[in-house]
Amino acid sequence: MTTSPKVRIFGCPMDLGQRRRGVDMGPSAVRYAGLQDRLKQLGYQTADHGNIIVPQAEETPTSFQNDPDFGRAYFLPEVAHVCELIFNEIDSHLHSDELGIFLGGDHTISIGTVSAVAKHERVGVLWIDAHADMNTPRTSPSGNIHGMSVAALLGDCPPILSDVGFPGPKLQPDQIAMIGVRNLDHEERIRVAKSGMSVFTMREVDELGMSDVAARVLDFFDRFDHLHISLDLDSCDPSIAPGVGTPVLGGLSYREAHLLMEILADSQKVRTLDVVEINPILDNKNATAEIAVDLIASLFGQRIIDKRA
Repeated sequence: MTTSPKVRIFGCPMDLGQRRRGVDMGPSAVRYAGLQDRLKQLGYQTADHGNIIVPQAEETPTSFQNDPDFGRAYFLPEVAHVCELIFNEIDSHLHSDELGIFLGGDHTISIGTVSAVAKHERVGVLWIDAHADMNTPRTSPSGNIHGMSVAALLGDCPPILSDVGFPGPKLQPDQIAMIGVRNLDHEERIRVAKSGMSVFTMREVDELGMSDVAARVLDFFDRFDHLHISLDLDSCDPSIAPGVGTPVLGGLSYREAHLLMEILADSQKVRTLDVVEINPILDNKNATAEIAVDLIASLFGQRIIDKRA
């Protein structure tokens, strides 16, 4: 008798990486939208590990680094501490034969989640986001760390961020592909262009079509056995995903997002997933969390017609 694959769910209600309250309720919103039931319908066993404890912003109202040598970063020690907790929780409980879903919270959680995933093997990471998150404290106009996550994973941020989990870079540029990018800061645009990552902006999605873009991404990741998907819901157009803190017009349509998930599922390489930046306060009747669950289901094998049956 074949044992059903197990999916472990970890809640990471981080809201310190940006300054718009409400994103800490993202894990609850996705759970309320029926995540576990959908996974069970697809034949998975599930185990929910609850939420990492995150300090409230009001507990540390003066936590702001700002000096010419360092740069700007809000809640730096607190974000780094929570990312360490995330790393430890995943590293302790997610086994090599299991799948993992990490529910944010803002996109800083990926500093912890990707560090845990990358500890044991060299993985490909697909960043699906309107933003590249390649700022550093020195280049960031806002000081919000959720815009520094990729830079931290590449080892380009101060050690307190880049050394989460274990010292040094967690990824090299040839391990990262991005889809949906359409909003970059000036210096960040230069860093992305020089990075060596495989980046598909919304212009490429428009010109090539999602099927071609997804095929190129999988070709880029051909040498990896496993993929980590980091899905920021602001990658989708605000018309379908209004409940995000940094909406940007011109994002992925409902079908483009689903097609991407379906093609990634067909690769059978996806092992772990971030779902981030859902803010129920800004949402319309939990619509964004419901779309997130739909996309997760597609990524984990839901098909319109299962032609394998």
